Amino acid sequence: MPTLRKGARLWLRPARRDKTGRIIGRAVYIILDAGKHHPTGCFAGEAERAEQKLAEYIAAKYKTPRKERELEAISVADVLSIYADDCAPNGEAARKKFDQRIGRLNDFFGGKSLSEINGETCRAYVASRGNAGGSRRDLEDLRSAINHHAEEGFHRAMVRVTLPEKGPPRDRWLTRSEAARLLWTCWRQRELQLRHRGPDKGLRLPTARYPLRHLARFILIALYTGTRAGAIACASASRGEGRSFVDLEGGLFYRLPQGATPTKKRQPPAPIPARLLAHMRRWQAKGIVKDHFVEWNGSPIASVKTALKTAVRLAGLSGKVTPHTFRHTAATWLMQTGVSVWRAAGFLGMSVETLDRVYGHHHPDFLADAADAIGRKPNKALVVSLVDVAARRKKC
Repeated sequence: MPTLRKGARLWLRPARRDKTGRIIGRAVYIILDAGKHHPTGCFAGEAERAEQKLAEYIAAKYKTPRKERELEAISVADVLSIYADDCAPNGEAARKKFDQRIGRLNDFFGGKSLSEINGETCRAYVASRGNAGGSRRDLEDLRSAINHHAEEGFHRAMVRVTLPEKGPPRDRWLTRSEAARLLWTCWRQRELQLRHRGPDKGLRLPTARYPLRHLARFILIALYTGTRAGAIACASASRGEGRSFVDLEGGLFYRLPQGATPTKKRQPPAPIPARLLAHMRRWQAKGIVKDHFVEWNGSPIASVKTALKTAVRLAGLSGKVTPHTFRHTAATWLMQTGVSVWRAAGFLGMSVETLDRVYGHHHPDFLADAADAIGRKPNKALVVSLVDVAARRKKC
């Protein structure tokens, strides 16, 4: 097993002595790194100053260079580091996922130069990840990092990132009866606690706690507004950095968190449906929520994946149901009720093209004219004209 090289560290070199044992120099702190000695100018008794010198040495050693270089001299780790410093999202949950993606990319590509990014290495990453959808999202970040590096003027040559094919869009959405069953499960489910003494010893009995009611609030907001999970998690009735603001007086949901940079995942303000607005005002008035509309033990949530998995199992729903399923459901319901594609797209913060491509077949007008035409009698005049055209072509 290969031995790991020690990192940069301090060493207090003892005072030097001559052949007779007489001290001819003072003990000094030296920085040891990769078998080389780097002086600090600090003597024994100046440990704090020596540690500061070590910190400065490490910072200078690992500082990402920001100047134009050839692709062979640019480390992918440097490109990812610059991108993380300049373009990391503000929200806590989004930043956590971003850091995880950058970490996976750095583990695989960090030791390579920018000139080694090609179709072969990208396909090798997909194979190592074992998840085409997840690896595509990671490689999109790598592409963004390389593009940002080029836009900053740190390289000029073209570097192409090869992405795996997009998977088919998820078509799982909830019927209204499934949504009602899931909400009812979240609202009435009580925590079970094992009794350790008394006549009920060894039994798991319900307590007065309802551990899934925060998820019921999340589901209601998601179904009524079609908002992404991250914006719901930071939704608040008061403005603040990193929060998406719910204006309870005006009835508007400002979905883009304050301080966040708008992206292609559009999050425009949207009116809050009357029924949901009544719920949210009641939660606020009765103190059910404090700072955020979806809280667990008084604190904002980072994710509802674990709670949702439990609720789906208890409700007996089939298929994969994720937090994003509620956005699919909201879009599907809007199409089923015959709402204009333009209005539905504006309300959801989705492009018309995406809404029509993924959800358009749920609209009652979807190819209705073609379907109705199947049972109609043919137009005699049109048939005669087509026969004449065919006969003329035959003569020619």
